[in-house]
Amino acid sequence: MRLREGPIQLAARLGVAPATVHRILTTARMNRLSYVDRATGEPIRRYEHDHPGSLVHVDVKKLGNIPDGGGWRYVGRRQGSRNRAVTPGKPKNKWRNPKLGYAFVHTIIDDHSRVAYTEVHNDESAVTAVGVLHRAVEWFADRGVAIERILSDNGGAYRSHLWQDACEALSITPKRTRPYRPQTNGKVERFHRTMADGWAYARCYTSENERRDALPDWLHEYNQHRPHTACGGQPPFSRLINVPGQYS
Repeated sequence: MRLREGPIQLAARLGVAPATVHRILTTARMNRLSYVDRATGEPIRRYEHDHPGSLVHVDVKKLGNIPDGGGWRYVGRRQGSRNRAVTPGKPKNKWRNPKLGYAFVHTIIDDHSRVAYTEVHNDESAVTAVGVLHRAVEWFADRGVAIERILSDNGGAYRSHLWQDACEALSITPKRTRPYRPQTNGKVERFHRTMADGWAYARCYTSENERRDALPDWLHEYNQHRPHTACGGQPPFSRLINVPGQYS
């Protein structure tokens, strides 16, 4: 699988029938390239912790802020560029307005239930990340979940002493993925793709504030109503026990 070739190509190399190669790959659960790590060619070993809070994943998704009037995805590149070039109180600039900046979506998602907690901020500093962690711990606790371990990538915020001290104070064991192996934190990466399709780029927002205001409703739908394949077709909240207003 290091070559990322299918049964036909492998059969030609080995001098056997493609059906034989396919049967062997299926038996070894290597018949789909999605089962294979892109970087190493090794089979991906999927796992799931056995109870909520045993492990949560944390990550930050960076999005370009939407200019007033809408972004290029919906109003077209020409109009979108014009919207971005406008600085309040100044003539239109030819180039992108750097003051628009970025939105940083901080997410903490439970490994077992896939229940997600998300906040949008203007940076990804250690101070902001720690603030999100404290609020997420309280939010999960209100729903009967005590966070035991947290897995992050090797971003600066998560390597900081501030992050380590916050985890220690909250009795949470911090863990980091191996360098250049973001797939280890794949559950939160996959959530961010779902979030991008369902919220960030789901419709034409006429401003960044409008998009951010739409996040709580989408997150409620995701956690409490949207069927999730990893939860047997039930919403993530179905894996939490005795939560007030669980399906409201």
